[in-house]
Amino acid sequence: MPPVTRQRIDKWLWFARIVKTRQLAVGLVEAGHVRINRHRLTKPGHTVAVDDVLTLSIHGQVRVLKVAACAGRRGPAPAAQLLYQDLAMSNPDGPTSQKKDASGAGNC
Repeated sequence: MPPVTRQRIDKWLWFARIVKTRQLAVGLVEAGHVRINRHRLTKPGHTVAVDDVLTLSIHGQVRVLKVAACAGRRGPAPAAQLLYQDLAMSNPDGPTSQKKDASGAGNC
């Protein structure tokens, strides 16, 4: 069986454990809460490929994920985390965080 290089967005969201069920993934896409490479999706049959950037509005948060791989089935959580790179986590301090000065006091 050849490796999976493209996959339906609803299946990928479910396989990557972004949502608990495939029906939730379908609803998320149909509601317009998913973008692939800045293009809003409304059809759960749209395909996603490696290196695509997904922007998701889910649970009151915006998540930005880069697709690292596609899977042939839904596996355990550690395997699911290998399917994407969370781009929001690349800068854990955030752009507006305040650094402490040398004395250890914050800039509040």
